[in-house]
Amino acid sequence: MTTQIEAKKKSGGIRDLGKMFGGGQSTGRQFGILGALVVIVLLFELLTGGKTLDPVNLINLVNQNVYVLVLAIGMVMVIIAGHIDLSVGSVAAVVGIIVAQAMTQWHLPWGLAIVLGLLVGAAIGAWQGWWVAYVGVPAFIVTLAGMLIFRGLNQLIGNANTIPVPDGFTFIGGGFLPEWGPETGYNNSTLLLGIVIAVVIAVLEVRTRRNQTKMGSEKAPLWVSVFKVVVLDAVVIYFTFLFAGGRVGTSFPVSGIILGVLIILYSFITRNTIFGRHIYAVGGNSHAAELSGVKIKRVNFYVMMNMSVLAALAGMIAVARSISSGPQDGLGWELDAIAAVFIGGAAVSGGIGTVAGSIVGGLVIAVLNNGLQLLGVTSDWVQIIKGLVLLIAVGIDVYSHRRGGPSLIGRFLGGRGRRESAVDAAGAEQPAVLPTSDPAEDSARSLTS
Repeated sequence: MTTQIEAKKKSGGIRDLGKMFGGGQSTGRQFGILGALVVIVLLFELLTGGKTLDPVNLINLVNQNVYVLVLAIGMVMVIIAGHIDLSVGSVAAVVGIIVAQAMTQWHLPWGLAIVLGLLVGAAIGAWQGWWVAYVGVPAFIVTLAGMLIFRGLNQLIGNANTIPVPDGFTFIGGGFLPEWGPETGYNNSTLLLGIVIAVVIAVLEVRTRRNQTKMGSEKAPLWVSVFKVVVLDAVVIYFTFLFAGGRVGTSFPVSGIILGVLIILYSFITRNTIFGRHIYAVGGNSHAAELSGVKIKRVNFYVMMNMSVLAALAGMIAVARSISSGPQDGLGWELDAIAAVFIGGAAVSGGIGTVAGSIVGGLVIAVLNNGLQLLGVTSDWVQIIKGLVLLIAVGIDVYSHRRGGPSLIGRFLGGRGRRESAVDAAGAEQPAVLPTSDPAEDSARSLTS
């Protein structure tokens, strides 16, 4: 009887609405930062007189910040595993200069140049991953050395000069979806993309509820699912018309398509694959993961290598957008990527974080940068404000973790006790560890800051 009464108390109203994007402590933090993003956008829209959500500004916002969001996807996996990567900006820069020279001096077709850039990124990642996973040098030290090494290589290879890239290559960083079909006043490719996304959102929600029913697991009330689909589809349709209604010759950026594909791919990897579960296991409790048969060395190696591959891709996108590669490429990128991950709800101690949360955190940084620039705020104050936002976000995480309680949004949704919050935090972000075929393999986890 008591259990039934408690169950009724935990349902209805705001508590049920809190299940819109799942449950748990980490989800609460991400739900909170998503709300903060909405508030920031609306605030700057008001302060700038409607310039923030102007189609031209939105298109520029995506093009200017895709590289940070791509880096954040890889960085969140590194941080979940309990590491940090300070070399991503330098890796992006050295790959950019190599690819630019390959096309201009070696006359390599731009398609093959992209493949070359990804292979160079993989080689750099394997080099750094070997030091971290098999030598045992902390990732902080390895990537700090990498930041210096690859920054120097960038200047050495390019002789501190700016190297232009051919027009075909610029498509991945400055291209747009093509126009076709009847004259509608909007870009039809963007309209079609928005319709597809809206339909997929509805279909995925239906499939999720069916699977929950089939498995007998708890699910949110039907009205919550309907509300979720209506809100998300309304947002998608609104932004679809904004991107499709920009000036002639523009539409949704190709770089945004690349980012969307990466978000879907890496969300699936981290949530639905054995490798993704092992990353959470290593970051959450390396000793327990080792006893469960997780090949910790292999996980650490591939996490670091993957980060460098994504850094290489981010570098090529940035070079394509700026139409040239130069010695200043990549400066400070690692700081923006790390900030995006922590603002998006990742835990400093590792084991907690999501790709979606990191993207939201990256968008918070992007909107802050863009909005402050539209207001004419000088670059020194922009840096100060970004630093304060990062400090507050991480401070809330550390304070909440130390007290053993839920996040601020979690308190708003019901103020659960310490014991229940700890269970949520463990269950929401640390999937069950699946043992590998060789549990006796010698494995060790690198110590990081």
